[in-house]
Amino acid sequence: MSEAFKKFERKSEKQEKAQRIKIKRSEEYEYLEGVFDKITLLTIYKLLNDEVFSELNGVISTGKESKVFHAIAKDGKELAVKIYFTGNLEFKKSIRKYIEGDPRFSGVKRKINSLIEEWARKEYINLESYSEVGVRVPKPVTVRRNVLVMEFIGKDGVSAPLLKEAVIEDPQKIYKKLIEYIRIGFLKAKLVHGDLSEYNILMLEQEPVIIDVSQAVDVSHPLAIEFLQRDIKNINRFFRQFGVSVYEEDKLLKELVNA
Repeated sequence: MSEAFKKFERKSEKQEKAQRIKIKRSEEYEYLEGVFDKITLLTIYKLLNDEVFSELNGVISTGKESKVFHAIAKDGKELAVKIYFTGNLEFKKSIRKYIEGDPRFSGVKRKINSLIEEWARKEYINLESYSEVGVRVPKPVTVRRNVLVMEFIGKDGVSAPLLKEAVIEDPQKIYKKLIEYIRIGFLKAKLVHGDLSEYNILMLEQEPVIIDVSQAVDVSHPLAIEFLQRDIKNINRFFRQFGVSVYEEDKLLKELVNA
């Protein structure tokens, strides 16, 4: 057990009664210590001490670049805590094309930790931008270093199903809603998701919620139109299997670009 972790335990025990911070003493914390570096652990503990959330629970989802945990805020609200790995060199290579060329992040350093922290900040900013124009995404709460805290899409610790796995009652309605989100995102938020598919859309009570927006780029990005075309193609491909009447891809692309 790291010295930083021991210091946190001692400090939290003194503050539990006054601050009512509920910290689970479980295998999850041993797991955290085994997966994340000291800086990440200290960031998590700082968020706990600042009462951004009072309880950190199990893993909601995991990927090559991050893990998402379920958390509870002081007021009982459910949150999602996305923690990006800082030592993934392959991930660094794969995300560079989404950052380089985006004018909002022209000064990003090449060091892996700086790049990952900027990636987390990028997702926070993209979530804010989408939310402001009415695209349904998890509402962002805060971002610190490589840790992003946002709204939990689900109930009682159970995440809403992916579009890929969900029972869709009205495919035509959901399709039109997603195309509208693509349109609003491009024209109002000035963003292109860049990786939109049935694997990064959650279905919450028959309403689509777009997730994983860290790679979303500004419309001025040199690959923005290519990414936009891919997003439209992916959504059309998925909904065709339900007999949905889809937009002609080239026509919709031209309409958006020339709007």
